Parts: sequence; structure tokens; C-alpha cells
Amino acid sequence: MFSSIVVFLLLKLSFLFCSLSDPRCFWRIKDRENDLGDKEADCFFSIYTKRGYVKNDYFSENLDKQVTLKTIHLISSVYFAAEEINKNVYILPNISLIVKIECNLIADNVKRIWSLKKKEIIPNYYCKNQRRYLIVLTGPIWITSYILGPFLYFSQTPELYCGHFHLLLNDQEQFPHLYQMTPKDTSLPQGMVSLAVHFRWNWVGVIITDDDHGIQFLSELRTGMESNTVCLAFVTIITYNRMLYLKMYHKYYHQIIMSSAKVVVVYGDKESPLQFNFILWKSENIQRLWVSVSQFDMITVIGDFMLNSLHGTLIFSHQQSEISGFKQFMQTVHPSNYSNDISLAKMWWTYFKCSLKPPDCKTLKNCPTKTLFKWFFVPPLGMSMSETCYNLYNSVYAVAHSLHEMLLQQVDTCSENDGKVLEFNSWKMFYFLKTIQFVNPAGDLINMNQNRERDTEYDIFYIMDFLKHEGLKMKIGRFSGHFPNGQQLFMSDEMIEWATDIKQTLASACSVPCRPGLRKYFQEGKAVCCFDCYPCPENEISNMTDMDQCVKCPEDEYANIDQTNCLKKVVTFLDYKEPLGMALAVLAVFFSSLTIIILCVFLKHRDTPIVKANNETLSYVLLTSLIFCFICSLLYIGYPTMVNCILQQTTFAIVFTVAASCVLAKTITVVLAFKITVPGRRLRWLLLSGAPNYIIPICTTIQMILCGIWLGTSPPFVDADLHMIHEHIIIVCNKGSVTAFYCVLGYMGSLALASFTVAFLARNLPDTFNEAKLLTFSMLVFCSVWVTFLPVYHSTKGKAMVAVEVFCILASSAGMLLCIFVPKCYLILLRPQINSFHEFRKIHAKSININRM
Repeated sequence: MFSSIVVFLLLKLSFLFCSLSDPRCFWRIKDRENDLGDKEADCFFSIYTKRGYVKNDYFSENLDKQVTLKTIHLISSVYFAAEEINKNVYILPNISLIVKIECNLIADNVKRIWSLKKKEIIPNYYCKNQRRYLIVLTGPIWITSYILGPFLYFSQTPELYCGHFHLLLNDQEQFPHLYQMTPKDTSLPQGMVSLAVHFRWNWVGVIITDDDHGIQFLSELRTGMESNTVCLAFVTIITYNRMLYLKMYHKYYHQIIMSSAKVVVVYGDKESPLQFNFILWKSENIQRLWVSVSQFDMITVIGDFMLNSLHGTLIFSHQQSEISGFKQFMQTVHPSNYSNDISLAKMWWTYFKCSLKPPDCKTLKNCPTKTLFKWFFVPPLGMSMSETCYNLYNSVYAVAHSLHEMLLQQVDTCSENDGKVLEFNSWKMFYFLKTIQFVNPAGDLINMNQNRERDTEYDIFYIMDFLKHEGLKMKIGRFSGHFPNGQQLFMSDEMIEWATDIKQTLASACSVPCRPGLRKYFQEGKAVCCFDCYPCPENEISNMTDMDQCVKCPEDEYANIDQTNCLKKVVTFLDYKEPLGMALAVLAVFFSSLTIIILCVFLKHRDTPIVKANNETLSYVLLTSLIFCFICSLLYIGYPTMVNCILQQTTFAIVFTVAASCVLAKTITVVLAFKITVPGRRLRWLLLSGAPNYIIPICTTIQMILCGIWLGTSPPFVDADLHMIHEHIIIVCNKGSVTAFYCVLGYMGSLALASFTVAFLARNLPDTFNEAKLLTFSMLVFCSVWVTFLPVYHSTKGKAMVAVEVFCILASSAGMLLCIFVPKCYLILLRPQINSFHEFRKIHAKSININRM
């Protein structure tokens, strides 16, 4: 027996996913002629046994005329179960279950409860030779069991309560004889929270009744909401005190109407003023999506659904299967009242096969009425059971299986009364009942063990009005507590999209969701679901909706404009292939070639006065250094390497020092040459000894010492600057020691300034080929370029900064080349008659005569 049940459970779980592929749909007509709606009567279903097959006397004493249609529905489920059992040869063979039904006990007999005729109203109260009942099934109204339950206990009769679970009836000290068929809603709060998370509702209202049942549900719901970031927009607690309720009605109304929550959870006792509340709200046209349980799936006295809304209603119902044959049984018992499907649809929900949707209907709202009615009557059609009906049905089977188990174990508990009537020990049967488990005819496992914690399963239904007098109920999902968190809710997205517009139109949120690229900023003193949306900080992203914090991009990536993705930064450097690098390289090659040509011209005309008069050796050295100045600029172009970085700075520093010291030596040579022509001067030995030429190695040695210190302490290296430009990684040569760099640059600047000063003072010396003016102007250009370099260099970024440095090298070098040597080349190549010793003597003689005069 146990192994078969285990196999059944495994098969049941394996088909859990498949169950949504064959959806269940129900259709109902709102009977406007029935002014009681789905009002239920309190009933006692007293069961006893007889030998052989005995047919129950259905609806004796005109019982059907004393109760509502909903109560007839409940009674029929009990008779149907008893009829199936009595005809089943495998359960209680040769024994029949007989049911006696008494309804409206509270309303009809409240005045007689304390009368001397208690035996007429208290089940199982009997005198000698009178019938004793085996067990009593009660429901659906809990207050009946609460008031009359103690009398059953006094009369030694067990009770099976088949209504919705109630905490007060769960007190085993007060009700030791009572067993509740409906399990406690332990998984219901988590199921509703999972539904809210699925539809992304984070701003939900709650309406409960003011009792322990409602308060406990609210506590469990609040805990589940907090762990899933779903917030309570408001909590309305409906009081049982009718006078206080009338005073609080407007407060209840304003709570819901002033809230922005579009989804409201409803839970509590439907017999409380809560039902009246919704009837009034119907006239106020309050439109919300209601989320509740099956006991609120009912039609009120005004002939409309209790939870009525344009958005529809979502109902959690304990999982149950449809019972085949129930429709035919009701038509057999009441051939005149329920002869067709229309009459059954007025009583309760009629189920039909809806796996095949109506043709030419993309959505339910677009379906023509005739098409829908044809869809409703697609066979097989059947009469469904309410949750209470299903509990009553299973209760009868539980009694039968308990008695059957007693007979199998040969427990001596049976006695006969009046021949056919069998009397079993009720309490021994009740002991078996509380531990038994069986599979009912619908294929559902029924486990009566109260000590075992039952993870309840819920079917999720969507109820809507599709016409003025018709309602449609569709199964759209299931919640199962058997599975781990995150895998408990199963929703049929296809059915939801076809039958509802919940996802498209209904957004219940306190704040507009923060799109990707924004982050949530929580408002102080408000719920965590209420927030503002702020852009992410620089170089941070949010790639999902409603992110609490932005994510910083890695250093080699940057945020796009929308701040939704991190993009790889582009590696950039001053390259030969790009226009700027190519232009600078062409200029360097051009000027170095021009310098070589000028050097060749000077070598060819080295015997001419203009070459000899200006210290040709210094001219050759200066031209050679300028060639290297132009060439060293090429080290700055292309992908930097360690060797390049070291050569850049040292070559630049040394060759420019040579060039600047050559200009200084030339300037001093001019001054000395002029001074020794004056009689009485004793500086001739300085000029003849070549003392000015020693300026070059001395100055260069000092610069080399500075470069050596630089390379020894903090040499230049290849560096990737990730932050200089937002979207790029700049590959540059880091100077290493900035202090050393500026010392080298300052030293060159001091040489240039000294050369400029001396040349400026000697610019008006009267000599035939005096180049002091040319040297002055070249140093003016040199100093202007490098003074301008400093602010421009610090204001640029990336490869533009390297380009500025290259441009300054080329500009300063070209300034010296053009200012000093182009005028001389002009005389050598275009005015050769001036560049001769004969002309030189004439000019020199003329200048002597002028001096003597």
C-alpha cells in the first residue's frame, strides 16, 4: 500500500508541468431570478450504516425546497459519493452508507437549543433502541461547528468539518472530536507573493477581517513580501462589529480609492461584513484586480460576482480534480430542475474542454458571442464541484475507507440494531480515519494524517465577465509547495496572453521602474518600493531594470551614452598610418633632407668666404645636430616601446643641447672675432686657440650627466593612460621623473637664452659676414616655440600631447635651420659674386677707410 502511494506521488509530480498544457475552463450564468445568490446553509450530514445495498432517500421531506441552490449542490456531492461507495463491491462489500441531512440548524433551532427537546436537534442524542450515528460531516459555515460542536462531543460523535480551514476549530483541547478536511493555508501567502513577483507587482493592497485568521495571514504575507521586495500599499482590517463597521466604512473606501495600488489581496471570513463591503464598492465602481481564495468565488444577493472588476479576479483554490459522472447524477436526482446544461450553469460552474481555442479568435475579447457559446458547449461538459463539495465528497470516502480498514484488520467493533442497522465504534473508526490515506476516484491522493505537514497545492484561476449575465473561469497557473523556492509557481503564459491583458495594462507599482542606465534612489521614510530614478555616475552602468546600485566598468572599458553597457576602450597612439602622424613624419624627413642638402652645399663651398668667415666647423656640427634633431622626432611616432621611450628623451636632450651649444659657440666666436680687431686687445689667443669650440663638449657633458641621473633614478617607460580620454587607452611614454624632464628642458632653455642674449648684444657689430643677427632671430624663434610649448603641452591630452611635442621639436629645429642657413645658401647659390675673396677685400677695404675717417 505504501509503495503504491509513493509511486503515485512520483507520477503526480512528474505530470505537474504537463497539467497546464491541458487547461481547465468553466462557464456560469448569473441567475438574476435567484435573489439569494450563492448563500450557503449550515448543514449536518449524519452517517450511519446498514447491511446490503440500501439507496439513500434523496432530499426527503422536501429538503430541496428549504435550502438554496448552492446548498443543493453541496448535498448532491455527499449523496453522489455515498451512491458510488454503496455500488462499489471493493469498498465495504454488502454494507451501505446512509446519510441523514439537517440544514439551517442555527436559524431554525436557536430557540430550541436549550429546550427539553434537545434530542430532536442534537445529532447522535438518542434513547434506548434509537439510532446512533457513526460520524457527522459539517460545513460550510464554521460558526455552526463552533457552537454545536461541543454537543457532538458530549454525545460521543466524531465530526469532519468540510468548510474552509479555521483557526478556532483547530484547538484540539476544545474540539478533540473534530477533524478539518481543508488543510491550513500555510503556502497561500508565499503563493500570492510569488504571483506578485511573476507579474512584477510591488505595490499591493490587503483587505482582511479582524480576527486571528486574518491577522496571522497578514503576518505571513508581510514576511514573504519583505523578502521579495513587494510592499504593502495599505492594509484594511474589516471589523465584525456592525456599528463600528458603519462608522469605518468611509475610511475603508478612502483607503482603497486614494491608493495607487491596482492589485488588492482579499482574505478572511466571507460571512463577515466584508461581503457587504464589496456589494457597496460595486456601486462605487471601484476597479481593482482582486486576488483571493475560493470561498470568495461566489455570486452575491445582487446577482453579481462578489469580487467584480473590469480587470478580473485571480482565485487561489486548493488543487482538485473534476469528478466524472457528477453531472449525470444531478440530472438523475432532479430530472425536472437540471435537465440541460443551462440550468446546471445557473447553479454552479460548468467545465468544458478549452485546450482548443475558438477559431479566428486571437484574443478572448475579440471573440464574437456566438463563437464563445459554441466553444462553451464543446464536449465533454461536466458539473464541477466547489472546494467544499470536493471536501464533502472526499470525507464520505474517508469514512468508507476507514471502516474498510477496520474490517480488514478484523477489529471487533460492529453490532447490529434492528436487524439491518450496523453500529461501529465511532472513536475507533475516527482513529483509523485520522491516519488513513487513499486515492479517490478522480485520481487524487487524499492523506488524512494531521501530524504530517502538508504542502498544499493551489490552482490559480482567472475569473471575468464576458457578457452581462455570464462569467468565465480559466485555470492559468498552479502553485506547488513541493518544489524549492523559485520553482513553485507555474503559469500558462499562452493562456494569460490570450484570455487576459494583465501583463499589458495592469502595472501595480509605487514608482515607475528605473530603466537600464538609471539606478534607484530610495526616499527617506517611505517603503523600499517607492523611489526616484537617478542616472548612473560617470563610467558606471546598469543593464537591468530597477537596479539598486550601478556597476563600475573595468578600467579598460567605458560606459556607452545610455550607460547600459561597457564598451572596450580603443587603444590609441600617434601612428604613422593616421594623417597627423603621417604629416609630422613627412615634415621630419623633409627638413632632415633639406639639412643634408644644406650641409652638402656648405661642404662644396667650404673655401668661400661666407663659409670660412662663420667658423665652418661649428656650422658643420650645427647642421649635423639639426639632422639628428629632425630624425629624433620620428621616435615619438609609432607604438611606444621601452627602447623608444628612453631614446626619445635622451636623444632629444643631447642633440638639442649640441645644437644650442653650437649656436652659443658661434655667437661667442663672433664677439671674440670683433673684439680682437680692435687695437690693444689681448683676446686673440682665445680665438686662435679655439676656446669657443670647447663650449659644445662641456655643455653636452653636463646634459649627459643630467640624463644619466634621470635614467638611473626614474627612467621613462611605456604607460597606458586609462583615464585621460574617456573612450580611449592612450599608450604614451611616461616621463618617469617629471622633475628630471624639466631640469633637462630648463638646461636647454638656459643655453638658448644665453645664446639669444649674447647674439642680441652682438647684432650690430660691423663685420662683413656677421651672423649675429641671424643667430639672434633663430634663438628668438627657438625660445618662442618652447615657451609656447609648456602651456599647450599641459592643456592637451592623449596623442595630441605627443604631437605637440613633436611639432615643437620640428618647429624649433626648422627655425634654427631656416634663420641661420637659408640666407647663407641664398648668397652661396644665388649671389656668388658677393661670396668671393676679391669682393670680400673690396668691402673690407672700404670698411677700413670708413673707420679711418
